Amino acid sequence: MLPQEKAKITTIKLYKETKERIEKFRSYKRESYDEIMQKILEILNLSRANPERARARLLGLERKKRRVAKSPQVQIQVKPVKLS
Repeated sequence: MLPQEKAKITTIKLYKETKERIEKFRSYKRESYDEIMQKILEILNLSRANPERARARLLGLERKKRRVAKSPQVQIQVKPVKLS
């Protein structure tokens, strides 16, 4: 989302089990649910067009997650969000 765009935020209800499954896609501790869901939807759309590329993307995310978990210093990516 561009900084000049107004952020429109919504709330969705999830079962705890669903929330825990979504959290397994988290690459780093402070990754937002929005970022996780965008990543999941990107992979889903990619799997329709090119299943092999989608699989490669999933494997790449797993490698990244393992690297971050092993890393003593984690770099956190922060995206500015303008709330008003």
